[in-house]
Amino acid sequence: MKSAPEFHKQVSLLIAAGLATSTHAAAQDAHKTLDAMVVTAESEADESNQQGWLSDVSGAAIFAGKKTAVIDLDAQARIVGNNYRQALSQTPSLLLSEESSPLVSLGYRGLNPHRAQFSQVLRDGIPIHADQFGYPEAYYTPPLDTVDRIEFLHGGAALQHGPQPGGALNFITHRPRTDKEFSLRTQHIVGSDDLYSTFSSADGTVGKLGYYLYFNHRESEGFRSENSDYDLNNAAIKLLYTLDNGGKIILNADTYEENHGEPGGLSIADFNSGSLKATREFDQFSLDRDSVSLTYEIEPTPDSFFTTTAWWSDYTRYSKRQRGGGFGTEPSGPTANSNSIEDQNFKTFAIDSRYRTSWGRDSQHTFSTGIQVYHVDSPRIDSRGATAEASSGQVRRASDREVLYIPVFAENKFTFGDFSITPGIRLENVRQEVDESVNLDKTNPLSPLASKEDTSHILLGGLGLEYATDPQSAIYGNISQSYRPLIFSEAVPLGNNQVVSDDLEEGRSIEYELGYRSRATDWLTWDASVFLLSFKDQIGSVTQGGITSFENVGDSIHKGVDVSVRTDLLGLISGSDRCGSLDWYVNGTLLDAEFTSGPSDGNTPQYAPDFILRTGLNYNFENKIKLSLGGTFLDDHYANDSNDNNFKVPAYMVWDLTAEYKIHENLRLLAGINNLFDESYFARVRSDGIDPANGRNYYIGASLEL
Repeated sequence: MKSAPEFHKQVSLLIAAGLATSTHAAAQDAHKTLDAMVVTAESEADESNQQGWLSDVSGAAIFAGKKTAVIDLDAQARIVGNNYRQALSQTPSLLLSEESSPLVSLGYRGLNPHRAQFSQVLRDGIPIHADQFGYPEAYYTPPLDTVDRIEFLHGGAALQHGPQPGGALNFITHRPRTDKEFSLRTQHIVGSDDLYSTFSSADGTVGKLGYYLYFNHRESEGFRSENSDYDLNNAAIKLLYTLDNGGKIILNADTYEENHGEPGGLSIADFNSGSLKATREFDQFSLDRDSVSLTYEIEPTPDSFFTTTAWWSDYTRYSKRQRGGGFGTEPSGPTANSNSIEDQNFKTFAIDSRYRTSWGRDSQHTFSTGIQVYHVDSPRIDSRGATAEASSGQVRRASDREVLYIPVFAENKFTFGDFSITPGIRLENVRQEVDESVNLDKTNPLSPLASKEDTSHILLGGLGLEYATDPQSAIYGNISQSYRPLIFSEAVPLGNNQVVSDDLEEGRSIEYELGYRSRATDWLTWDASVFLLSFKDQIGSVTQGGITSFENVGDSIHKGVDVSVRTDLLGLISGSDRCGSLDWYVNGTLLDAEFTSGPSDGNTPQYAPDFILRTGLNYNFENKIKLSLGGTFLDDHYANDSNDNNFKVPAYMVWDLTAEYKIHENLRLLAGINNLFDESYFARVRSDGIDPANGRNYYIGASLEL
């Protein structure tokens, strides 16, 4: 973990580099006129923002025949503090498992939400899991202040981005503005629980060079009695240079650090009494992430697009947790005088190249292909601290882990008038290797130190169908395969008396979807679909005779209906926008999920409520006044697959109100009330107990923009 001086030194260097570069460019190119060329992909993004789903073809990708969603963050009042309950308010199928820390857990149609490990999470098309395979947990997400839009791809996500069955969530960040040489924004927010949040950015385009740099800081004492504080710092610089041939080179450098306490879970009795006590006083978590990416993109012809991105990241996850304790109880006994320390590092280098071209008579068909070379080296050290709050201790486990991943995909959209058919394939080539050097827990001769290498070649297929009933409406259908790869702890168990079944296979899934979407008028947009997700050979553990074996333990079926409707009530009533717009949205998921075989046969998978309903209003008057009121309703469900009563999550509904007022050309006031009606609820249960959600809380601040 970087010290504060080291971090701020890096921030200063990033900002200085950006300003120096832009100043030099200004001196060289101030006499040149601004290049007004707009990349086709950017104009397609604007269209997608308005209609709520991705265009059939965008950039190097084909989305025809797939269910997609585009979350336009500018359509609502500015979100403060990465509140994903608000950010995802118009996206069905996704479940947010809320917690008090800045970390995010997202589930999809009854799949485990923990750290979005069953979904692919990307920033500008770059995977941001710690490791896509051995440790697919997304601890880092970019600040929403720097996100232009969020794209979500359901069916076919594994074909384009691989390999998880829970879709792909892609955070598209801002590029430098092209209408000014320099602009500045600085935003400062204060709120409940000693919240202080600031986001400052500078961007512009001088000649052929665009620049965008920002710094984000957020801190809070948290709403629990103690040990729920957090502190987050993030800085980045993005440079975009337009070449004479129309191509673009984009350099992005990013540094991020976050630390938070883990106050532990509550018992059911404590939660019902309204207690916010901490059951874990010394547990801490920290994350350090540095990354650099270089992208080249070009339209070689009006009917083609090519992009290639190389990236490097250094990702360190560190935690220390007091030993002992149970469900909602504080650690006690001899083990409570020590702690477990986990230190993992992920060094990634990868290249991803994609190409799309149109062909055939009148170029009506579209072909897209791509390849990725992805390598991760991730050593792990587990230690035992001699006190409950120790930061280092005796090494008990040490291992080197490595993943080499080379997938290749191809899709082709065959178009025949208003009908298109898009078959696609993806060949996954994965090599995982784990070598243990220390494991003091393995005292049984049946559990020697592991040295294992596993190579897999997996072929995935998919088919999308789409019929355009009019230029703004379409019937679509999709059938696509995906799979759940072996994670490190399943490939090589760390505990004593743990083994891996000789015939252990990856979990396989296939998803079917049939829907209709339409932008019937300027004031009405809707998308409805029925789906079925079949998830076979899920991996779990079975204990017999004191030996725990990791095996394929069962299958599950997830079926249901997704509906999303958005209408401008003022446009409907008055037929004009002279009073602004008042968008009313309703979206929901009806879900019937059940295990059909294995130890949990007949049970409901974790985090699979019978319904998720979100609704709200977004008022916008000439971008001067923005008001957003949103509600989230979830049916009761379970937080584990065995459906234990301790893990039952009662139904809840929670509302949020946010406001944005432009009082001057350069000044905006921001305010909000989260959990407006002070709902007492929880959305997450872990082995240490119930993780309560925050009650009513407030924030207010201002944004200066020049």
